Order: sequence, then structure tokens, then C-alpha cells
Amino acid sequence: MSKFRQFPSSGALRNPRLRPVDFLVVLGVIALFYLVVRVGASADQPLRADQAPAVSTDPGELPYYAARSAFRMFAGLVPAVIFTLIFGTWAARSRRAAKVIVPALDILQSVPVLTFLSITVTGFIALFPHSTLGLEFASIFAVFTALVWNMALAFYQSLSTQSKDLDEAARMMRLTRWQRFWKLDVPSGMIAQVWNGMISFGAAWFALSASETISVMGNDNALPGVGSYVTQALDNGEGGRVGLAIAAMITMVVSVNFFFWRPVTAWAERFRTEDCEIAEQPRSWFLTLLRRSTLPGRLGQALRPAGEALDRAMRVLGTTPGRLHHDPVRRKHADRVFYTLYTIAVVVIVWQAFSYLLAHVPLPEMGHAALLALITYGRVLLLVAVSTLVWVPIGVWIGMNPKVNRIAQPIVQVLASFPTNFIFPLAVIVLGVSGITLNWGSIALMALGAQWYVLFNVIAGASAIPGDLREAADNLGLRGWLRWKSLILPAVFPHYTTGAITASGGAWNASIQAEIVSYGTTTLTAVGIGAYIQQATTEGDFARNLLGAVLMSVYVVIINRLFWRRLYDFAQKRCGL
Repeated sequence: MSKFRQFPSSGALRNPRLRPVDFLVVLGVIALFYLVVRVGASADQPLRADQAPAVSTDPGELPYYAARSAFRMFAGLVPAVIFTLIFGTWAARSRRAAKVIVPALDILQSVPVLTFLSITVTGFIALFPHSTLGLEFASIFAVFTALVWNMALAFYQSLSTQSKDLDEAARMMRLTRWQRFWKLDVPSGMIAQVWNGMISFGAAWFALSASETISVMGNDNALPGVGSYVTQALDNGEGGRVGLAIAAMITMVVSVNFFFWRPVTAWAERFRTEDCEIAEQPRSWFLTLLRRSTLPGRLGQALRPAGEALDRAMRVLGTTPGRLHHDPVRRKHADRVFYTLYTIAVVVIVWQAFSYLLAHVPLPEMGHAALLALITYGRVLLLVAVSTLVWVPIGVWIGMNPKVNRIAQPIVQVLASFPTNFIFPLAVIVLGVSGITLNWGSIALMALGAQWYVLFNVIAGASAIPGDLREAADNLGLRGWLRWKSLILPAVFPHYTTGAITASGGAWNASIQAEIVSYGTTTLTAVGIGAYIQQATTEGDFARNLLGAVLMSVYVVIINRLFWRRLYDFAQKRCGL
């Protein structure tokens, strides 16, 4: 008599055996853990008030300096992601919070990194007076500020243009707010967030290079890193060692792209909300290796009880309401109270800042600084206009062609990750030979740090176009301008708006380095607020530094209210899926 096999069989319940790839993953985790511990331990070194940490230009130190720089970048990325998820969601879900958070993000992304550094370096050194930890935290904070504003705006934009069908489904299913956040909000904005994270990460290399060497109140503060290595080599006139640092930077950016951003980009494709798949999805050899390992699955099973317990605990946050009901009278009174308190707070802050500036800066100089800011703003507007004409078609082409995307992504990532000061020697030579003044040449240098926001956001928007919409356009025979008008431009426009706003802010930041260029004994200076701020930072003049930041903020608020905010509202109302 034959014995029937039970279902499920004992083999199905048995845990899968370890595979050879699992040992490679374990070795990689151990190596990464050792590197983090080794670099983290070296961050806490004695610091003397009269002596800055030494930075050597010995090529043998470059691998160690590169590891220190990469550690600071990822240390700034973690809090930036947390900030993005919290404040981006808050702004998208609260109409009153958006009135405060979104303008604040617009302003903060335009405040130059050096303005933050001149304040934060002093503050963190005061917290850690006898250790280099103060300088490390100041550098990490600079990376955080370079990352977070663009990421938060992009996440807010993705939630604001969220599909109404998905929103209605979440309300009908009565998902808790915690479940809606992780099952709808984060996945729906994942593709755009990954691409914005990449461009923000690339732009943060500029902030890192500035923060690793900064002079505040006559004191030189330096940390071991690629940025400080380049600065020291430029001061010494060692062009060959600057070239070695550029090679090290390329190696580091390509490695980060291969082991981190490329796998994340391929993984994010799982969050596409469409009925049909694109012909060829982004692939990552490293992600495929991880998926063949049994360790991620084992780790997920081990953490599942904790995740379920957290999900139950977060039910106290409430559920997503089925329909939104507002008492118009009560809402009107609440709005009046909110706007009154908001106006009072803004007036008090502006009055305090203006009183401080009047006490330290002559009024005619304020007018002169306002004219300098206007000149720089002309460069910013020209840069955004040219970037739009050049990079929107290229970004659409890259985003809608996975094969091109796979080749172009690491190239664009390398180009976007280069700090402007790395090419100062070439800029000085080219400008000197061509006879072009820095007043015009600074626009090209600013573009190196700002134009990539437009490109990456357009790539993200084109990549996120659902495959069923593309097939529908093909079946309807949409070609040429009709295809752009009916499909591509509406789909890309919300992402482009975010990219243009952040490119404008990135251009303001880049002007600090682009309007004063030096190599060896040669220094070129352009007329603009960037040069004004850099000189004030070097001299430790906080009042003039603050004046430059305030003027930048005023220009940003005016143009955002008159132009960019209207485009943002149009994108939310007319271009959402």
C-alpha cells in the first residue's frame, strides 16, 4: 500500500540552506563594519585651539581621505531621509503646515552652505572644545543641509500629485495613518525620491568639499578628506596631485553608484503603479547578487514580529478618514488665528534681523549688497533658462530609454558629483587664455553645481511614466509634438518644477565658490553677492554674512511667490495622474 505524501512536505518547511553567495555577503558586511568602525574611531582626535588638523597631500593618504569623506556623506544622508519623510508628509497632509514648511524649504535651499558653516562650525566646536568631533559634526551638518531641502520638496511634490484613485482606495480600506504612510505614500514617491536622492547626493559633494576646509574668524579649520586634500594641493600649486584627487573622486563616485544607487534604482522599480511592465527595467548586478542570498529573507523573518508589533502600536495615530468633512465656520476661525500668529512671528523675526543689520552695516552698503544680489540673480535666471532648454529633452530621452539610462546614469552621476573647486585650475587657465571675465565665466561654474537638478528630476519624471500610458500613446499614433504635448510634458512637468526650483537654489549656493576662483597666486573675482559672502565668511563678519543670506532669501521668496509657486499649483491641479 502506497503512502500518500503529506502537504506541505517537510522539505517545504525546512529553512533553505546557506548558499555560497551568503558567505560573500557576510564577508562584505564584516568588511563594511570594520571600515565604519575604523573611520568612525579616527574621527575623535585631540584638537588644539591654536592649531588646525594637518592635511597632507601625500598620494598615499588619498584612500584613507576618500573613506573619511564617504563616511561623512552617508552620515548626512540618514538624517536627511528621516527629515524628508517627516516634514514632506506633514506639509502634504496639512494645509497650514504647508504654508510654513514649503516657503521655508524654498528659502533654506537657497541659503549658501558657507553661511551655515560659519555658524555651525563655531557652535559645534563649542560643544566639543578639545576634539575634532565638533568639526566632524559641522561637516556632516553641511552635507545634511545640501541633501535635505531638495529631497523634502521632491517628496512633498510626489504626495501632492498622488493619484486620486489610490487616495480614495486608502480611505475606503480605512488604512491607519501608519499603514497609509508605508503602503501608499512612500511607495508612490519612491522612484522620484531615489532620483532626487542621487542628485542631492551628488550636489552634497560640493558642500562636503567646502566644509572640510573653511576659514572662520581667521582660523583655518580642516578635516582629512578629499575636499581638504584638493584645497591644500591648490594652495600649494600642485596640479598633478589635484589630478590624483579627481581620479580618487571618480573612483569613489562610481563605487557608490555601483554598490548603492544603482541597486536602489533597480529595487525602486517594484513600486511602479501600472498594469503593464516596461520593456526593459533597470538592472543591477549587485542587487541580483543580494537577491540570490538567503540572508535578507532570514533577516526579514527575524524582524517580522517586531514590525507587526510596531504596526499594532501605531494604530493610536488613527485611521485615514473615509471622507473629509470640515466645518467651514470653525475652519475660518482657525485660519484667522493661524495667520495672525504666523504674521506676528514673521514680523518679529524680520524686525530683529533688520535691527541687527542696521546696527552693524551702513544703510548705503545694504543698497550696494542688494545690487550685487540682483546681479547674481540675473546669472541664476540665465542658468535655469539654459538648463531647461538643454536638459529637458535629454532627460526625457534618458528616462524613457532603459538601455540609455543604464549607460548614462553613472556618467551623469560622476559629472554631477564634482565640486566646482576641483576644476579651478582649469577654469583659471581657460578664462586667462580666452580673455573671458569671471563675471560671465562664473555662470558656467555655477551651472556645474546646479544644472543637474533639472536633468535628474526630468529623468525621474520620464522614468515614472506608466507603461500603459506609453502603450496607449503608441496605439493612438501620437508622434512628435503631439506626443510631447499630450503625454511627456504633463507627466514630466511636476518633476521639472521641483528641479527648476532646486536648481535655482543650487545656483545661489554655487555662486559662493564660482564668483571667487583662485589657483596658486592667481585669484579671479566676479561682481556678485557670492563673492561678498565669501569675503565676509573669511573675515568672520557675521553681520555681512547674514546680510548676504537675507538678500538671497528675499529674492528667492519674491520670485517663488510670483512665478514658481504658480507653476507648482498648476502642476498639482493639472498634471497629476
